[in-house]
Amino acid sequence: MNKTALITGATSGIGRATAHEFAKHGINLVLCGRRQERLDTIKKALSKQTDVYTLNFDVRDKVATQSAIASLPDTFKTIDILINNAGNAHGLDPIQTGDLDDWDAMMDINVKGLLYVSKVIIPQMTERKSGHIINIGSSAGKEVYPKGNVYCGSKHAVLAITEGMRIDLNPFGIKVTAINPGLVETEFSKVRFKGDASADTVYKGYKALQAEDVAEVIRFAVSRPAHVNIADVLMFCTAQANSTIVNKN
Repeated sequence: MNKTALITGATSGIGRATAHEFAKHGINLVLCGRRQERLDTIKKALSKQTDVYTLNFDVRDKVATQSAIASLPDTFKTIDILINNAGNAHGLDPIQTGDLDDWDAMMDINVKGLLYVSKVIIPQMTERKSGHIINIGSSAGKEVYPKGNVYCGSKHAVLAITEGMRIDLNPFGIKVTAINPGLVETEFSKVRFKGDASADTVYKGYKALQAEDVAEVIRFAVSRPAHVNIADVLMFCTAQANSTIVNKN
């Protein structure tokens, strides 16, 4: 029996790369995102390799989240692997000039969205006494950097929730993993800089992690034997030493 994975934020970046990586290994996919046309494109590309179903909803909306996942057909209802990948960073303001809408967006997607999706999926895992939850955190969940205030706060929350999940779900034999990348070259910076050209400079002068690099680590984590849980991974590109030190040419 092939496993089924549900991936949030599957339309770009790490989510999309993970979908491609899983498809190569015959894992059935439930791809979630806000952009239906992107979901359709990815489904078309991957359907040659595995079974794919798409769900179009915003993780910030708890009612939409519940009804979307409840609408899954029987062949996709059993979720073996949950990848909580949907996330964002908005703005790079010091706390005193921070934008409340930016703060809401980060807390609503990175923290509450992860909780809303998990809340729907976890009961079937506890009932079966099996499953694997992977939460995509960030090096920003390990250390705080200048102007990172609320984003770092949201990712610290992701790590705390991940650890809490691992404790609470331990009696049910459910694996819980945090994957925490540093700089990854995705659309992430375009969102953070709100389309500003300065987003392009973030990845100049060194080779950042690629979404595929993170996807391979996620695939490694889900492919371990039943008795092995990769609890926590912090990954950087070689040029990055921590959140603020990057060796640029």
